[in-house]
Amino acid sequence: MFERILALLCAPAADFTRMPEADARHALGALLVRVAKADGAYLFQEIEEIDHLLADLYNLNAVEAARMRAECEKLEAAMPDTSELAHILSCKVTSGERDGLVSALWKVVDSDGQRHDAEIQVVAIATQTFGMSPESAAALRA
Repeated sequence: MFERILALLCAPAADFTRMPEADARHALGALLVRVAKADGAYLFQEIEEIDHLLADLYNLNAVEAARMRAECEKLEAAMPDTSELAHILSCKVTSGERDGLVSALWKVVDSDGQRHDAEIQVVAIATQTFGMSPESAAALRA
């Protein structure tokens, strides 16, 4: 009996977060996470920015946004191909919505105060998959 209780207490928290569907909402969240992790450091400022973006985009409260981000973290880890995540989005959103999504990606890139080449590369792959020119994507950085 004690072994069972200890097993429950020692189980990693990730086991309690379900794997989400690879829908457009979760694909965006996974891309935001991918951008944040691209430089090898997943910082509090980036996590906070992702939570704010998810809350604003999908009208979620803070707890719902954090829960969605945790689901998106699982999806991001399970889908190694960035262009696959971006493709899920590109099939479901309009060109006007894509501008907002790219702006959200740039907000995460800038949230820790530094732009790393690896983060910029993730945004470039996503925007290329969206069919957006590098100049249009760069214009959305401001």
